[in-house]
Amino acid sequence: MGKNKLVKIITITIIISLLFKIYIFSTVHISGQSMMPTLNNNDSVLIEKISLFTKNFKRGQIIIFNSNNKNHDIYIKRIIGVEGDKIELRGGSIYLNGNKLKEPYIKKYITTNGGTFLHENQIIKIKKGFIFVLGDNRPLSNDSRYLGPINIKSIKGHIIFKFFPFNRFKFF
Repeated sequence: MGKNKLVKIITITIIISLLFKIYIFSTVHISGQSMMPTLNNNDSVLIEKISLFTKNFKRGQIIIFNSNNKNHDIYIKRIIGVEGDKIELRGGSIYLNGNKLKEPYIKKYITTNGGTFLHENQIIKIKKGFIFVLGDNRPLSNDSRYLGPINIKSIKGHIIFKFFPFNRFKFF
């Protein structure tokens, strides 16, 4: 194989890899405790980005999004409500469209308190192009209770699986 052909193959491989990372899949290292016990500090996950083009986000998906604050923080949270949903915080629980939300992913003793955006006994309706997100570790989560609904344009992708540490491998 000639040198020019090898350079061409390497260049094409790098370009395809970059396009793959930019538009299809990426890895993310978890920093923080707001999604415990589902995701722990120092876990690593694979996210897919195809849903960014289809805008097909579902309740229960764990997403990564840009906070749009001055620090451009990246958050990882679970989608609780989508466009048209009504969210209410009542008695330490979340109600979705009038029904108490079943949340097997959070610890039984965890309650959901209000924040600066969503207060106890307040009902909000999620507007078109927005979602409502919460962290699984509610006491340590800066989520839609404080940030308000999240614009779907700020979503970077949704988590497909956790691959590190290897003994905690899990599909979502």
